Amino acid sequence: MTDTATTPKRIELTLRALILGSILGVVFTAANVYLGLRVGLTFASAIPAAVISMALLRVFQSSTIWENMTVQTVASVGGAMSSIIFVLPALVMVGWWTNFPFWQSFLICAFGGVLGVTFSIPLRRALVVNTDLPYPEGIAAAEVLKVGSRGAGQTESAVRENKAGLLTVVVGSVASALFAFLAAARVFVAEAATFFKLPAALGGGATGMGGGLSLALLGAGHLVGLAVGLAMLAGVIIAWGIAVPVMTAMQGGEGTVEEIATTLWRTQVRFIGAGAIGIAAIWTLLKLAGPLIAGVTSALAAQRARSSNEVLDITEQDIPLKLVSLISLAVLVAIGVLLWSFTNGTPLAAQAPAIVAGGLIYVVLIGFIVAAVCGYMAGLIGSSNSPVSGVGIIAIITAASLMLGAMQLLAIPADPSIIAFALMITAVVFAVAVISNDNLQDLKTGQLVGATPWRQQTALLVGVVAGSLVIPPILDLLNGAYGFVGGPPPSVPGAQPLPAPQATLISALAGGVIDGNLRWDLIGIGAALGVVLIVVDELLVRTSGGKRKAPPLAVAMGIYLPMATTMAVVVGAVAGKLYDNWVSKTAYAETAKRLGVLLASGLIVGESLFGVFTAAVIVSTNNGEPFGLIPAGSGWPAMLVAVPAFLLVVYGLYAWTKSKAARI
Repeated sequence: MTDTATTPKRIELTLRALILGSILGVVFTAANVYLGLRVGLTFASAIPAAVISMALLRVFQSSTIWENMTVQTVASVGGAMSSIIFVLPALVMVGWWTNFPFWQSFLICAFGGVLGVTFSIPLRRALVVNTDLPYPEGIAAAEVLKVGSRGAGQTESAVRENKAGLLTVVVGSVASALFAFLAAARVFVAEAATFFKLPAALGGGATGMGGGLSLALLGAGHLVGLAVGLAMLAGVIIAWGIAVPVMTAMQGGEGTVEEIATTLWRTQVRFIGAGAIGIAAIWTLLKLAGPLIAGVTSALAAQRARSSNEVLDITEQDIPLKLVSLISLAVLVAIGVLLWSFTNGTPLAAQAPAIVAGGLIYVVLIGFIVAAVCGYMAGLIGSSNSPVSGVGIIAIITAASLMLGAMQLLAIPADPSIIAFALMITAVVFAVAVISNDNLQDLKTGQLVGATPWRQQTALLVGVVAGSLVIPPILDLLNGAYGFVGGPPPSVPGAQPLPAPQATLISALAGGVIDGNLRWDLIGIGAALGVVLIVVDELLVRTSGGKRKAPPLAVAMGIYLPMATTMAVVVGAVAGKLYDNWVSKTAYAETAKRLGVLLASGLIVGESLFGVFTAAVIVSTNNGEPFGLIPAGSGWPAMLVAVPAFLLVVYGLYAWTKSKAARI
């Protein structure tokens, strides 16, 4: 317990902290929305938010570690909320929406996010306090707050590190935005690929190789680490070195070599990747089943103790369970109204009571399960590495299968509204998943710095609302400017659709299950491959004592994601490892590594915000390439000009970051 008599005045849940946290949450949410739609990855914003907060709130003599904790909590949950883009764009892809209606989109995000907070509150003691889960990001954020916050035994070097950290984020953001502008102006070619046929002796199949130059994706690779990056590279080799050439040799095809290879990858190989993603997610859930049951049992025991008037320290006080129950019930009623309004004017209207009741049961049961599972996964491997996209795949297959059963039992005629309804309830559940994934990580940080749980949980609710407010207009802007692969073509000439990989997959799965045309054979092959990947990973971990691993989900993502995108992440993972090795033997190694993380975060933020800004320019000018100052280049030759510049920028940024750490 915390001795509050000897600690600084508890300034914690303040208006300035909520405002600053909301502003940072909006920035990180916007960056994550763009990054997620482009590459299918998002980044954890807790540490950069904490660094920025400590640097800015230093002007107030009364600022405390707990107030910085509040800022971090609001900002990180707003950033986590952006993962809803793994599902929500699917409603546009299937043609149900033509844009993102603000109120429906906002309420889906907000209702699911609030349930993510309330469903995970009863799990705090079991999964945060009475546990040996490592919570890597939560512990790292707590260490940053302890050394950098006023009144926490702070040293002068910590003050300098705060200032250096903020400057590192800004420099990284400016550099990546500038590089993205030069690529948009065609001074650099940021992506190129070449396709070819293999010799007859090797089967004569078509394949290709590609690469991309993106500081944002390099930053993402730095954050996910070398093991994940190399696993994704293995996925690229499986997809483009084995599957595509073998299958094109067997099936042939019409058109150019590029058209043959890319069509087969898009229509077949990606579904093999989807099967591997699904089986990897299921394996993760099975591994967590025992600890999860024990955790829930412990949480129930803790609640019984609280109900018996046990006196709790301030650092153990959650939002009362009765209030949690009332909030959850009110949100569920509101979700019921939202679902009921959805059925109006559709074939579902005649069976609305049964459909809505089934939808609510699905949200409660599946939602609570994913809240517990995702919270545990966050504690085990961190929020950024948790396979929440795999949870989304399982959730949409479950929802679509239930809707298919409802069609047969209730004699509902086939209609696009059935697919859309399955996507809507899955979006709510996915919002529950991503917020609970972030929630318990933040609560672990709070526990380590002595924060008040109920205040933190209140801040989490504020963060949910802040993130939910900004997601619909940003999605609408990006949809209007670029559109999505698999959806209606962009309305602006010359615009390149965003891949939105998870939403593309989820829309395909939903339609395939309900329409009966899903390539289960390809998904089955992917599932079998996933089993092999799991066995390989387990063998690597056990034979190396945990030093080597090949995360099956990362391999599967390498199969599923576009090659040029994946290769840029791989390059970032290697660059991050080289940087860490470079600084590891210095006296300031840990400081340099922390600044490296902040640099990577800045690289993501700068390019992503430039992408959102570009979308606004595209929409306002009706020009798909508004910054195209130089005529279009010729792919690889033009990229060869950009490669030296890219390498020079990357080396310069890492060298500058290392030098900043040396002077702290």
